Amino acid sequence: MRKTEEMYMETYVENEGRLKCWRDFLWEEDGMGTVEVILIIVVLVGLVILFKDQITKIVNNLFSKITTQTGKV
Repeated sequence: MRKTEEMYMETYVENEGRLKCWRDFLWEEDGMGTVEVILIIVVLVGLVILFKDQITKIVNNLFSKITTQTGKV
């Protein structure tokens, strides 16, 4: 009976340590910067895809103005 209690306590302590590690991992905030950067990139890519035509018109207009004004210099 004594060995069974010791084995139970060893297992309990080991599992309690694992649970503490998981709790610490879940509350840890070190990796949040990476997740935030990825979310920002996803939003920006989505906006570029959504407004692709308008962005293309603006960039082409800008380059045409640069080209015409370069000849004046």
